[in-house]
This record gives sequence, C-alpha cells and structure tokens, in this order.
Amino acid sequence: MKRSTMLAAFALFASPSFAAITVTDDSGAAVTLAKPAARVVGAVSYSDYPKEAQAIARVGDNKTLDLERIAALHPDLIVVWRHGNAGQQLDRLRALGIPVYASEPKHLGDITTNPTNLDRLGALLGTETQARAASSAFLGDIAALRATYAHRPPVGVFYQVWDDPLMTINGDNVFSEVISLCGGVNVFAAEKLRVPTLSTESASTATGSTGRRRASRGAPPNCARTWKRRARAARKRARRSSA
Repeated sequence: MKRSTMLAAFALFASPSFAAITVTDDSGAAVTLAKPAARVVGAVSYSDYPKEAQAIARVGDNKTLDLERIAALHPDLIVVWRHGNAGQQLDRLRALGIPVYASEPKHLGDITTNPTNLDRLGALLGTETQARAASSAFLGDIAALRATYAHRPPVGVFYQVWDDPLMTINGDNVFSEVISLCGGVNVFAAEKLRVPTLSTESASTATGSTGRRRASRGAPPNCARTWKRRARAARKRARRSSA
C-alpha cells in the first residue's frame, strides 16, 4: 500500500480587510493567514465527496503531488493529511511561502477535542458558523451511534485497506475506533504494527471465525468473489496440512 498525502489547496476571494487568523494544526504547528481562504481550487484524486468536489481541479493522487500545478494555482492555504511520505514535496511547497495546515486526527478524541478540527478549519476558511454546526452534528452522530450499539452483541470485523499485499489496521487507529463505536470488534486490533501485512490464511481464519465477510462501499466489484476464492483455497491448504 502506498502511503498517502491528502491535499486540498485554497485561494482567496477578493474581500474586505480581516484580522490575521492563527490556529494550531494537528502537528502542533501554528498556521496564520492574513484573511480567510474562501475558495477551493485544487484537490487530490480521492477527494471526491460531496459530488461537487469532483469538479475541482486535480493536483495529485495518493502517490505524488503535481507541485507545478499547485504553485500555478497560487493557493493561500494547503490542507494535508500526511502519513510520512511526500515530505520533500511539502517542504518545497512551504519554501514557496504557502501556509500548510496538517489535519491528521489519529483518534475520535482528536476530532472532537475543543476546538475541533472542524472549528479550526472553519476559522481558516471564514466559515465559523457552518463549522460549529457541522461539529455539533458530528458529536451528535457519535453519541447516537454509541447509544444504538452499546448493548448489542459485538460483530467481528476485518477492515481491508489494501489488496496486494493484503493489509489491515490494528487497534491504534481512528478506523478501529469507528468500528468499535458501531458495535464491531477489529479482529486484528492486537497487531503490533498500525498497518500490518497479512497472509491470506490469517485473514481467512480471522474472518471465518466471525462468520461475517462483506465487501465495503467503494470496494472493487470482484472483491467478494476474490475473498470467496481465497477462503476456499485456504480451507483446501488447511485440509492438506492436517491430513
């Protein structure tokens, strides 16, 4: 799996004078803008929600960033979700004097801590009122999910993040917390690595023990068929080794 840097670039509308805005991003760095960045001018290929986002110019993907195109858009703010790669590219962007806001919540608490990520982004974009409403709705959704699933029997879940090699997540991850919030149990939560690589046998054994395996929204159409084939092959190998 390629580590990824998710990026969105913002440019300013002509507007009246504003007081400088300073917030602290998730890396602990202070980010200051002279005035709100009000218009999205670029995004990476996987930033496709809501549907209106699909009309925004693409400036890279999960493998690399188009630095020339980003610079040509003259953004006043760059928002990134950084996993450790593309660091040199981001340093080159910073060298152009473009403020960079790192949004990287590792746990649900990082999102809901006051001020929330949404609140801070709202301040940078001049949309504080909408951000407060979205933040309140987000907190309400979390509370509703927790109440809905709190007393239901837990469901074992295998969360596949990559196919070749086969990879998942451990318990030290916001996705694992969301699974737990919705009444699930991450079957690989105890793995030492945050994103471990698995054998087909270990994944099939873990998912087989839960009795549940379902392709997620956005998964390739042949995902379910691939897993059925893998499970059959793993069972055959297990029978041969025990014979």
